[in-house]
Amino acid sequence: MREYELTIIETLAGIPAAEWNALAGPNPTLQWAFLQSMIDAGCTTPERGWRPLFLILRRDLAGQRAMTGALPLYLKGHSYGEYVFDWAWAEAYHQHGLDYYPKLVAAVPFTPCTGPRLMAATEADRAILLEGALSIAREEEVSSLHVLFPPEAEQARWVGAGLLQRHSVQFHWRNAGYPSFESFLSTMSHDKRKRIRQERRKVREAGLVFRRVSGADIREADWDFFAACYRKTYREHRSTPYLNRAFFGLIGERMPGNLMLVMAERDGQPVASALNLVGGGVMYGRYWGTTAMHSGLHFETCYYQAIEHAIELGLATIEGGAQGEHKLARGFEPVRCHSAHWLKHPQFARAVEDFLEREREGIARYESELEDSSPFRKSSTGAATGGKAP
Repeated sequence: MREYELTIIETLAGIPAAEWNALAGPNPTLQWAFLQSMIDAGCTTPERGWRPLFLILRRDLAGQRAMTGALPLYLKGHSYGEYVFDWAWAEAYHQHGLDYYPKLVAAVPFTPCTGPRLMAATEADRAILLEGALSIAREEEVSSLHVLFPPEAEQARWVGAGLLQRHSVQFHWRNAGYPSFESFLSTMSHDKRKRIRQERRKVREAGLVFRRVSGADIREADWDFFAACYRKTYREHRSTPYLNRAFFGLIGERMPGNLMLVMAERDGQPVASALNLVGGGVMYGRYWGTTAMHSGLHFETCYYQAIEHAIELGLATIEGGAQGEHKLARGFEPVRCHSAHWLKHPQFARAVEDFLEREREGIARYESELEDSSPFRKSSTGAATGGKAP
C-alpha cells in the first residue's frame, strides 16, 4: 500500500469536525463548522460558482489511514467573493478569445482573513499538498491557481514553487496590553483622540445603547435582525449577498464559542449590528448593517465595541477585513497581506508577472504613505507609540 494518498472531496460531511479542526488550528474561518455550514446553507455550490474540491492527505499511522493534511480548494466560475481582484486578467483572457474560468482558488470563501491553506503538521505533508494542488491545476481544464491570504511563511513556500507573488494591505488593530479603552486612546495623537471621543458622544446623544452577545446568548431574533441588516448592506451596494440566514443559524448552532454579535439599540429596538468571529487570540470583524444611519454609528458598532471587547478579553489582534483607510484614524494599522498565483498560459503568466512587479512598487509607496499617517503619538525618537504598552 502506498505510504500516503491524496483524494478530493466536495463536502466535509464525512470528516469528523475534530479531525478537521486539529489541522485547521484556532482560526475560526477555517473550522469545519464555518466551511461546512456554507455548503449546507447552499452558499458554496457549483451553481453559485463555488464548487468545493477539498484536497485531503491521508497516511498510514499505527496501522490505520489517518488524515494528516488538508487544503480548502474551490473550482470557481467567477471572481466574486475573493477580495484579491483579478477581473482585469479575466478580461484580457476574454479579449484574446481564451477562457479564464473555471479557475482554482485556495481560500476561505467570502472571507479575506489570513490563515493557513496548507493545513498539515509537517513540512513533508505541506509539500505533498502543494504539489497536489499544482498537479490538479496542470491536469484539469482550468486557467490558473490562486492562493489567497496565506501567512507569510506559507506564501514563501508557494512562491518558491513558482507561483507569482502579490501583496495587498489590510488594517489590523493590535493590543499593546491596554487595561482600558481610554488607555488605548492615550497613545493616539490629540486630534485623533478628540475625533473618536466626539464620534462616541454623538452615538450616545442619539440614544443608542449597545449589547455585545456571545455564543448561546445570541437569540434567534438577534440573528434575524443581523441577517436582515446584512442583506440590506449588499442591496445598498447593488450586490447579491453571498451568505444567507441559514448559514448564520448554522454557525450559531455549530460554533457558538467563536461568535460575538454587537447589537445597537434605541428604545429597546435594534438599529444596527455587526458580527465578529473570535479564535486563537484574534477577533475577525466580518459583516455589519443598519436600518438607520446615525453619525458615528458605523465606527462604534464595527470598531469601538470590538476594541473594548478585545481589551476586556485580552485578545491580541482585530482583523478588520478588506480595505478601509478610514480604519487608520480609528487605531488600526496597515498590515501587508499575501496571495500567490499560477497561470497555465505562459504568455499571460509573463504579462501578469510584469503587472505584479509594477503593482508591488505601488503597494510599497502606499504602505510608506500610510506609515506617515499613523494616528499614534510620536515618541521623542519620532516613532509612533501605538505598538508600545501605555
